[in-house]
Amino acid sequence: MSQHSHATPAPRGGSLLNATTLVCGVLIAIMVTFLLVRFAFGLASVTNVNDGYSWGIWVVIDVMVGSALACGGFSVALLVYIFNKGQYHPLVRPALLGSLFGYTLAGTGIFVDLGRWWNFWHIFWPSYSNPNSVMFEVAVCVTAYIVVMWIEFSPVFLEKLGMKDVRQKLNKLLFFFIALGVLLPMMHQSSLGTMLVVMGSQVNPLWQTPLQPVIYLLTAIVIGYGVVLFESCVASSAYRLKIETHLLDPLAKIMLGVLALYLVVRVADLTVRGAWSGAFEPSWVTLSFWVENIGFIAPFFLIGTVQARRNPARLFLAGIAIMVGGVLLRLNGFMIGYGHHTGSGWTYFPSFGEIMVTTGMFAIEVLGYIIITRRFPVLPREPKLA
Repeated sequence: MSQHSHATPAPRGGSLLNATTLVCGVLIAIMVTFLLVRFAFGLASVTNVNDGYSWGIWVVIDVMVGSALACGGFSVALLVYIFNKGQYHPLVRPALLGSLFGYTLAGTGIFVDLGRWWNFWHIFWPSYSNPNSVMFEVAVCVTAYIVVMWIEFSPVFLEKLGMKDVRQKLNKLLFFFIALGVLLPMMHQSSLGTMLVVMGSQVNPLWQTPLQPVIYLLTAIVIGYGVVLFESCVASSAYRLKIETHLLDPLAKIMLGVLALYLVVRVADLTVRGAWSGAFEPSWVTLSFWVENIGFIAPFFLIGTVQARRNPARLFLAGIAIMVGGVLLRLNGFMIGYGHHTGSGWTYFPSFGEIMVTTGMFAIEVLGYIIITRRFPVLPREPKLA
C-alpha cells in the first residue's frame, strides 16, 4: 500500500441497542427534563449562577471546554489540507464527526444559558449586532463554523444515500468550505482567550495575560490532536479494529512539537509578568494550576520516544493528559481562578440540574457518534481483530 492510499470508509454495522446507548438515552431524558424546567421557569429554577458568577458550567464547560475538545477536525484539517499531509486523510472523517457534535452542542449551550433566550436572534440581526464585541465575533464564527462542518461532513450522508451526482458537484466547492473550516476556528478560539483578557483583574494573574489569544489557539490545536489519539484508541477498542499507529505515531510527534511551543510561551509569559509567586501560594487554585500543567507536561514522558508512540496504551494516556490540561486551562481561567476581585460573599458550585444538563450534552455526542459510525461510512474499512 502506498503512503497515500487509504482504506475506504465503511459503516461498522451492529446493533444500536446496547448498554452504552441505553445509558446515553437515560441521561439525555434527564437533561431534557431539566431543560423543560429551565425554559419554563428561568435560569434560577435550575442553576446556581449569581451576580458574582454569571457564567456557570453551561458556558464554561459546554462552550469554552466543549469547543476546545471539538478541535480534532480543525487540527487534522491543518495537516491534511494546509500542510498537504495526505497520509492523515483516514483520520479526517472521525475527527470531523467529533468536532461536528462538539461545536453543535456548544452552540446549543450558548442558547440554553441565555437569560432571555427568546432574543437569541438579536445576535444576527444587523440593527442589534455589535461588531466591536469579542462575544459577537465568537458567536458569529462558531455559528458559521457549525454550518461549514455540516457541509464538509455531508459527503458521508450523500454516499450512504447513493447521491453521487450531488456529491460530485459539492466536491467542486468543497475547497472553499475546507478553507473556512480552518480559518474560523483560528478566529474564535483565539477570541475565547480574548474574552478572558477583557475580564481584567477578576481573573487570577496566573491566567490573566494579553497572550491568552495565542495560548488558547495553541492549546486548541494540541487538544485537537489529543482528542484524535483518544478517539482513535477508543474506537479501535470498541469496534475491535487494528489501531492506526502508523498514523498516530507521527501525528503525536507533531502534537509534541506544538505542545513544546505552547509551554515555552506559557513559561516565558509567567516569567516576564512575574506571576510565578502566585503558583506557590497554598490554595486550591494553585493546586489546579499545577495539575493543569502536569497534564501538558506528561505527554513528553508518556510518548516522548518512537517506541512509546507505537504503544496504544501510552497514546491513549497521552490523549487523556492533554485533555485534562486543556480542560483545566479553561476551567481555571473562567471559573476556578475567576472572582479574584469580584467582591466578597460570592461563591458558585454547579447545581445537580446544571451537572445533568452538561452530562446529557456529552451523552448526545457519544450516542450520535455510535449511531453515525455504525450506519454511515466514517471509519476506515479495516479487517476486524479476531
